[in-house]
Amino acid sequence: MTTHTGDTASRQDGIRSRLPDLTRLYPDLAALSGAVRKAVRNGPVPQTTITLMLLRAAQIVGSTYHCVAMTDGLRRAGEEERRITAVATWQDAPYFTDAERVALELAEAVLTPNPFGERVSDELFARAARHYDDEAIWHLTMALGHLGLFTPVALIGKPIPGRPPGKNYIG
Repeated sequence: MTTHTGDTASRQDGIRSRLPDLTRLYPDLAALSGAVRKAVRNGPVPQTTITLMLLRAAQIVGSTYHCVAMTDGLRRAGEEERRITAVATWQDAPYFTDAERVALELAEAVLTPNPFGERVSDELFARAARHYDDEAIWHLTMALGHLGLFTPVALIGKPIPGRPPGKNYIG
């Protein structure tokens, strides 16, 4: 059994990652992630909408690392604090456009089991299609997919919140 202690401790605040930086084991992963991140950043859906949706996704999966990253990004972009806070209760919050609401609902539908049928119903897809064309729906889908790729990394490896990729593991 291997233990991971001092080599992954954050010297600044005592927070520890559970595992060392995975890009040492998988060096091509950083390039892949960077390419997907660039594509998601340069797509037809406003970056604010993408980041709000990803914040909601991070809340649903319980990833502190991703919640902090998305919240920091929204603040750097000048997003209003009440909109950031209201993402958790977006259904009855008056701060979101209809297009943003559909994106938030898509995140919930994809990440929340539905015991009664499809997660993304035809009705939800039709509402999304009223706000987004095919390219934009793919853009939303790829943004969720990118977060989904790194959800197990965040939950199992527990990178240090608030640190950028590549600097979120000490060791």
